[in-house]
Amino acid sequence: MNGILPLWKERGMTSHDCVFKLRKILRTKKVGHTGTLDPGVEGVLPICIGQATRIAEYLTDAGKTYEAIISIGRTTTTEDAEGETVEEDLTIKKFSREQLLEVLASLTGVIEQTPPMFSAVKVNGKRLYEYARKGESVERPTRQVTIYDLELLDELAHYEGQEITFPVRIACSKGTYIRTLAVQIGEALGYPAHMKELVRTASGTFTRENCFTLGQVAELMEAEQVATCILPVEYALADYPYIEITNANEKEIFNGQVLPADALLNSHDKIVYGINGKAVAVYQAHPTKDGLMKPHKMFPTIE
Repeated sequence: MNGILPLWKERGMTSHDCVFKLRKILRTKKVGHTGTLDPGVEGVLPICIGQATRIAEYLTDAGKTYEAIISIGRTTTTEDAEGETVEEDLTIKKFSREQLLEVLASLTGVIEQTPPMFSAVKVNGKRLYEYARKGESVERPTRQVTIYDLELLDELAHYEGQEITFPVRIACSKGTYIRTLAVQIGEALGYPAHMKELVRTASGTFTRENCFTLGQVAELMEAEQVATCILPVEYALADYPYIEITNANEKEIFNGQVLPADALLNSHDKIVYGINGKAVAVYQAHPTKDGLMKPHKMFPTIE
């Protein structure tokens, strides 16, 4: 069993819970997820099965799309609705749609974020949430992420109230914390804020329409139709150029040899070689030898 299962993770489960349950449902140990979703978040979570686990990092690195509800008026320890209140502003707040759109525009593009204490980022070999649970505080690394699009989803002209909420859609790079973005939006408006709700609607090329729930996967497995929900490895490689292997280079590619760099690597970081549309190897520019390329991933036995 090799391929990618586009799973719709339901609220209340960790990403690891999903992997654990799928190993039992699919009766296979080689199962891995492609990026952590917090228990309170539902959404698209591509699962790699069998040899497809070799390309899990490609899916993890892919851009993501979320829909979130931002709440203005209160910050929390976790930066979402699950945490304890840190700061609360009970005044009546007012701002216009134009003001809010200006703030969203200012946070679009390359921005800096400091990961929340309740996150899986490692500092000195330990996850930040391990420090947080013990009440310890450590210096957190600030990093750059990219917000490709930050869209306001309602049509209100004015916002007013003790608590103000509004929906946004975010298309972003790997490593973006939407919880932190919610806090940053509040700071730019001059108020405490947190992320009230979050749904991941897309991960790379996978969307909500592709996805199956754990219950649906179990039903398909029972009916011996689980293959209908598992996509081929090539689906996750669709963003890279594909080159059909020829008699001239078949031996070298199957042996994973270093080859002269293909011109396509001037405009793409990776290229896929295959037979009859089936991927055999993913090549990238050689890191130390100019003009050459080397295999990054090999999966010649996938059928």
